[in-house]
Amino acid sequence: MTNMTDKDWKEKLSAEEYRVTRQAGTERPYTGEYLNNESTGNYLCKCCGAQLFDSGAKYDAGCGWPSFYEQSADANVLYRPDDSLGMRRIEIVCKQCEAHLGHVFEDGPQPTGQRYCVNSLSLQFEAKDN
Repeated sequence: MTNMTDKDWKEKLSAEEYRVTRQAGTERPYTGEYLNNESTGNYLCKCCGAQLFDSGAKYDAGCGWPSFYEQSADANVLYRPDDSLGMRRIEIVCKQCEAHLGHVFEDGPQPTGQRYCVNSLSLQFEAKDN
């Protein structure tokens, strides 16, 4: 876990990145920088740089946010119950800094059947050299 204060996060992140990652906000669908990214590489936490997802697990779920069927082998994604908005969902957060990433649903493709629905504002992309 990082020991950054709320003030530190506000200085490091843009206002919208702070709203999404530190206050469990959601970016508007179909607006995220990584929604249509098809490059090979790794998706890291915007806040702390922990590896979260590999590009090989990314797919087009048609939901308006970048979607992955599994987290990376680094296992840096944690799960929390989320009963907001009058429904039961599973929130996903970064294991290292507790940044809000999005939610995971049980309607994804095989082999996992999971759909990690992630805000682009929670991510930074690190391209791999081919």
